[in-house]
Amino acid sequence: MSEPSKPTADATHGTGHIVQSLVVNLAIALSKLVGAVVSGSGAMLAETLHSFADCGNQALLLLGVQRAAKPPDASHPLGYGAALYFWSFMVALLLFLGGGLFSIYEGVHKLHHPEPIEDARLALGILVFSIGLEGWSCWSNVRQLNAQRGNTPFWRYLRLTKDSDLIVVFGENSAAVLGLCIAAVSLQLAVATGDPRFDALGSLGIGLVLVVVAVFLAVEVKSLLMGERAGPEVEAAVARAAAGDPQVLRVLRVISVQKGPNEVLVACKLQLAPALDTAGVVATINAFETRLHALCPEVRWSFVEPDDRE
Repeated sequence: MSEPSKPTADATHGTGHIVQSLVVNLAIALSKLVGAVVSGSGAMLAETLHSFADCGNQALLLLGVQRAAKPPDASHPLGYGAALYFWSFMVALLLFLGGGLFSIYEGVHKLHHPEPIEDARLALGILVFSIGLEGWSCWSNVRQLNAQRGNTPFWRYLRLTKDSDLIVVFGENSAAVLGLCIAAVSLQLAVATGDPRFDALGSLGIGLVLVVVAVFLAVEVKSLLMGERAGPEVEAAVARAAAGDPQVLRVLRVISVQKGPNEVLVACKLQLAPALDTAGVVATINAFETRLHALCPEVRWSFVEPDDRE
């Protein structure tokens, strides 16, 4: 099976998709707030809180991108790339707590204390408007993912990619579109039947969607935060770099660690020709590292040890 295409540096470090989602969510949150106040809909209130939470989440992602771009220094010699993973993980937690659990609480509360729906037409109009904006934003995320994934199946790429910010934004936007659809259907059922408990069930449904998406994001980002192995293309580049020099007999072992989007650390053991003297070993290793960086530019740090056994 084909592996993911290497993302470009612009795609990895760009913030356009985050800013786009922030602007869209802010506009939607304000319109939903008006609809929630006027209609008294619990599902609409849940969606309002969801959108405001998303605005905060995107602000955290922007902070993460900014921190990850800081160059290495004495206190962080391997750079700050993992800062984006940390803030992405925080976003997943906030989506779970601030969006999912509160929506579930609101749904349970409305089930026990149902309130009549007022001016549902305004609320439905706002929901349709929001679905259009969120759908456009989500489609933009899908197009960006498609441009990067190459021949890799879409859902497999979501599991393999190291661009946590892009995955978090896609997860938020797709959850938002599904949540808005649930809110619209539940509100319509509440109006059609005269039973406001359908609106409460909509709030519960939105909460469950947010919890599921938040758990998925947390699991994926946690693996990156803990030092996930880099993609298989990195080890393939090590093998090609080794094959380019007859003085390198074989690759004994490779350890690769994803330190941030487009930032990889590689440590490996190479078996070199036994006739090499110290100067020859140094020259061979330096030439190997030059070839490796040319084949795989995301390898920011490489540590090579000559040895005759693993």
